[in-house]
Amino acid sequence: MRLLLIRHGQTPSNVRGALDTGFPGPGLTPLGHAQAEAVPTALAHESPAAIYASHLVRTQLTATPLAEALGLSLRVQPGLEEISAGALEMRSDDHAVQAYGRCLEAWMRGDLDQAMPEAPDGHAFAERFDAALGEIAGRHGSDETVAVFSHGAAIRVYTALRSDIDAEAAVELALMNTGMSVLKGDPRAGWTLEAWRAEPLGGVELLDLAAHDVTGESADDEAHEGEG
Repeated sequence: MRLLLIRHGQTPSNVRGALDTGFPGPGLTPLGHAQAEAVPTALAHESPAAIYASHLVRTQLTATPLAEALGLSLRVQPGLEEISAGALEMRSDDHAVQAYGRCLEAWMRGDLDQAMPEAPDGHAFAERFDAALGEIAGRHGSDETVAVFSHGAAIRVYTALRSDIDAEAAVELALMNTGMSVLKGDPRAGWTLEAWRAEPLGGVELLDLAAHDVTGESADDEAHEGEG
């Protein structure tokens, strides 16, 4: 099967650089809504059999225009949520962002024993995301495409851990709001990275270059935030 792993649209926390990972999370900015509205046209060449989103509000708001355009029900799937910032939640200072980025980078390189402060380690993240995608795959045929709306850090780390991308390349990957990772395969045999689109699906004109989007930056950039 093919998974279209799509990051949510811009939120106020993405603008100010806050590590905002808790439930239910913020809604979208006006730009975030525009990014979401652009998704159906950008994916007009795709024919997803189903559309899934995490429990967090921002993914559901982003997925809704595509679901409505295709006449599909939006399904909320537990386990697709963002990587928890733990004790770093809602912080935007360089120290917190660096700590978050260093942990993500360690996971991408295979060191899943590390944990965010007062949050689960990489094993727990991989297991819950595996379980969520396993449930989704179990509902669909091997020849189907499914759209899955999730989060910046979660998509980047999962792609690094479970696809055929090299770890050194993975830590350099950025994923802007409504960027997309396309994986082909299945949970048992593994996934091949078919495509990576860092910029918004609607085009670069939907980028906010002034935003401090810390969960969309590459893990390397996050880990060295404020240095230099």
